[in-house]
Amino acid sequence: MTDYPDVNLYINGTWRAAEGEKSIPVANPATSLEIGRVSQASNGDLDEALAAAAEGFKVWSRTSPLDRAKLMRRAADFLRNDVEEICRWMTLEQGKPLAQSRLETLAGADIIDWFAGETQRTYGQVIPARNSDVLQLTMKVPVGPVAAFTPWNFPINQIVRKLSAALAAGCSIIIKAPVETPASPAGLVRAFDKAGLPAGVINLVNGRSTDISRYLIPSPIIRKISFTGSTPVGKELAALAGLHMKRATMELGGHAPVIVTKSADFGAAVSSMVPFKFRNAGQVCVAPTRFLVDHDLANAFVERFGAAARMIKVGNGLDPSSEMGPLINEKRVGAIDELVTDAVREGGRLVVGGRRIGNQGCFYEPTVLADVPISARIMNEEPFGPVAIINRFTDVDQAIAEANRLPFGLASYAYTRDTAEATRISNEVEAGMTSINHLGLALPEVPFGGIKDSGYGTEGGSEAIEAYLETRFITRKG
Repeated sequence: MTDYPDVNLYINGTWRAAEGEKSIPVANPATSLEIGRVSQASNGDLDEALAAAAEGFKVWSRTSPLDRAKLMRRAADFLRNDVEEICRWMTLEQGKPLAQSRLETLAGADIIDWFAGETQRTYGQVIPARNSDVLQLTMKVPVGPVAAFTPWNFPINQIVRKLSAALAAGCSIIIKAPVETPASPAGLVRAFDKAGLPAGVINLVNGRSTDISRYLIPSPIIRKISFTGSTPVGKELAALAGLHMKRATMELGGHAPVIVTKSADFGAAVSSMVPFKFRNAGQVCVAPTRFLVDHDLANAFVERFGAAARMIKVGNGLDPSSEMGPLINEKRVGAIDELVTDAVREGGRLVVGGRRIGNQGCFYEPTVLADVPISARIMNEEPFGPVAIINRFTDVDQAIAEANRLPFGLASYAYTRDTAEATRISNEVEAGMTSINHLGLALPEVPFGGIKDSGYGTEGGSEAIEAYLETRFITRKG
């Protein structure tokens, strides 16, 4: 028995079961046992959510920015008040240690607060006219109801960015939450319900992702979509959105390089990157994956990185001593094992790990590979798991070329004390986000998004709200 709740739909301000009482089991990845169920939305349920979002938009878009901000800040406070309950749900359904679940939930409240401030900064312009009796101006207005599709690896973080930007702009939203991790998103929505959000402004549905996206995106009610997930699925949804002339923000897969030059602070690189690599069992779109280390440092770097990885305590996220939890499901365990086996077969060296842990749950050892040839699948496919690849290079040109070799361009990292090298890496590495000599990504006030096959648009910083606004031009004489 657990204290994990069954999760219903939230449509037009009401929590209710799906049409026909259909539901999907939710499993704890640490035990592989069912812990609850989540309602599975029918097309009829989706029609109700669309109608509610249309009506909710009428109310919310006419609510003053000041009042929107006040309500959002109340919701952030409710989320903080409920953090212990919600983070336990997140650990039960997703597997990450409680400390990481708690941090994600509290960071979600900070994101809401930050976007609440943006509600009052959606400025238009007065444009100087050619004639003295003509007034020219632009207004920023909310684009309309939004459909948001989110993955399971960060059940609150991935939703709260989309939700907060949409609400700050004055949009209503339908959230398609992940069926693997539905309770913590429901806890986030509950905070807004407690804060007094008008009915229909937020609607939460669950079910088969393909069916829901193909139903919602073509609807004339939906004017904007936001998706976080794999590159292949993102391309399909972007094409569908384009077919119906819908705006889209796409935050897709990555394969982040980490360049460690000869001048780097060696200790800082290892001590910061090891916990960052294995955070959430490596199931992070911006996780550092390809470590490109100067040849003179490579042997020592592999030894120290491997030793640190070997010391990570893997276990049930409810155990306070656990530093890394399980993978989300059996499919991920099999996928990681195949990639590691292929890398070794292709000539890579297994330094640490490379095996499943136990026969209960979805645990996998923190794994380090070295000197992996680019022919190996893991050098070309996002592993999305607890595997670090450490390869060596002879000069910065070679490292930058490898960093840019793949079509991904989400996050990248570098460690160097040479300002010229840092400038080159900043200018030449093709990534939407680059962090040099520290970990500075994913704060509410900075951009978060990729380029190339890693998507387009940003879900952080002052630019994020722009995707939820239309610019309207007005010219008037007399």
